[in-house]
Amino acid sequence: MTITIDGKICSCEKGEKLLAVARRNRIPIPTLCHHESLPGQASCRVCIVEVVQQGRSTVTSACVYPVEEGIQVYTNSDRIRRERGMILALLHKRAPDSRLIADMCRIYGAPELNRVSVSLPGKCILCGLCVRACAELSVGAISTVNRGVTKEIATPYHEPSAVCVGCGSCASVCPTGAIEVTETADTRTIWDKTFPLVRCARCGAPIGTREELDHAARKAGVERETLCEHCRRRSMTDVLAAAYGD
Repeated sequence: MTITIDGKICSCEKGEKLLAVARRNRIPIPTLCHHESLPGQASCRVCIVEVVQQGRSTVTSACVYPVEEGIQVYTNSDRIRRERGMILALLHKRAPDSRLIADMCRIYGAPELNRVSVSLPGKCILCGLCVRACAELSVGAISTVNRGVTKEIATPYHEPSAVCVGCGSCASVCPTGAIEVTETADTRTIWDKTFPLVRCARCGAPIGTREELDHAARKAGVERETLCEHCRRRSMTDVLAAAYGD
């Protein structure tokens, strides 16, 4: 089936998400909370578009909207520019220290909103990606706590989590860099908890925290990994070469 995005006819499958269709056709739609590994978030609303179907216009989040035959989509209409600018302006008040959001406010013409005060300093927009990543990919060490203007992402009671494995999945998906991770030659510190790093048995490169590798091994039902990805590939190549006498 086909839909029209900004005047361009695009082929797609029924039920396919609008954002995916737009990206496949190189039509830019800005996002913050969208991540390919954790789709369907629709928290930040930055990816809003205008969809016209049977003469009726609606504004929706492109990352979760399933396309239907014949719809017309506008990613940069006056209405969308106005509403996206307001969304970004409010996100900037929520995360005033985020350079990314400040840049997006400038690019998309967000209003100043001088009458709205900054809630708290920081970079977090409460999109929930980090919580979801920790729950689905790791151990569920963090969650959303409090309500209203004091709502935030944290470990229980702001204490170092007993279950956190220091994998950094939460930080890797954070769109604004709100989660701090510091590493030395031997340690990684995240959520006020310091983990020793395990090094590759062959080349000595750090491959993760001991807790992270133990958790991954338990989930996979194998022994703890001792080689980095590069050395694993080399090891497999050596095994194949020996087996085939090459």
